Amino acid sequence: MRRSSLAAVQSTSLTDLPYQTSASPARVQGLDEGNSQARADSEHRRTGAIQPVITTFPGVDTAEGPARRLGGVLQPSASMAIRQGMKRNFIAAVALMLPLSPAAAQDEDDFRVRVGLGAQLRPEYIGADEREVAPLWELDIARGAKAFRFEAPDDSFGIALVSEGSFSAGPAANIESSRKNSDVGAPVGKVPTTFEAGAFAAYELSKNIRLRGELRKGIGGHQGVVGTVGADYIWREGDHYVVSVGPRLLFSDARYQRAYFGVGPEAATAAGLSQYRPDGGVHAVAATSGVSYQFTPRWGLFGFARYERLIGDAAKSPIVRERGSSNQLSAGMGLSFTFTIKR
Repeated sequence: MRRSSLAAVQSTSLTDLPYQTSASPARVQGLDEGNSQARADSEHRRTGAIQPVITTFPGVDTAEGPARRLGGVLQPSASMAIRQGMKRNFIAAVALMLPLSPAAAQDEDDFRVRVGLGAQLRPEYIGADEREVAPLWELDIARGAKAFRFEAPDDSFGIALVSEGSFSAGPAANIESSRKNSDVGAPVGKVPTTFEAGAFAAYELSKNIRLRGELRKGIGGHQGVVGTVGADYIWREGDHYVVSVGPRLLFSDARYQRAYFGVGPEAATAAGLSQYRPDGGVHAVAATSGVSYQFTPRWGLFGFARYERLIGDAAKSPIVRERGSSNQLSAGMGLSFTFTIKR
């Protein structure tokens, strides 16, 4: 019995075994693929080629095709890997071709310089009722990509040697035009062109409010002392546009006021005016507005308007009352150009 049973088992084919009757087509296909892979490995060993073992998993799909297991790690298909690489390279190339912003392109050690030139209409002299056309200019300097420091249209030229937070101070200079007898229409005395040198101090209460004071001494000309205190309210968006408006208080010593508003004995006789000897003090109040606008990073427009009212001893002068006006109006406009000095 044992021998016949053994013979029966030995004579039975694999397809007759019970567990084979329920084998799925996928398993049979797997056996066929295993045989194919074995033949391929034998061929590779014969030819000396080395190939990775790639197995396809039908149940794991991606948008680019079935995923494969390479060396025990699940990998995307070759076409998907190629497309992802091309996508990364494209993004990197586009990033390199994008233009740098002005702030990124500007070296912090460079200097930006803005120069402006235009024309203005102003009184012929202090207290005049006639106006003249005169040149209008501006000069601003900033480091790197920082915005230009705010300057009101009637600020004297100054250099901020001290700049700590909201406070700045330094030397200031101004040129006061001359007054001739022909300007007044009477021989009241000539006042030569005056170079004024002194100092300024400014404090920014906030990003919108600035206080500033100046004190200058005349060298030649009127030889007096003149000063200004004022405030400005500022609206701005970097250097794109700046708008400001603010009040002013102007004061001077007796020498300054006598040069422009006084009438000596000889002048009174020659001009037919009353003698007048003013003292020092506040001689005017004013309001100033300014605007600047950049059309491009290089080209811009700037302008101003100013009203000044002579008061005190200045307004009482016969030169002002009879030959001039206590109302002083001025306005101007010009073009600006910005360039960079590399360091």
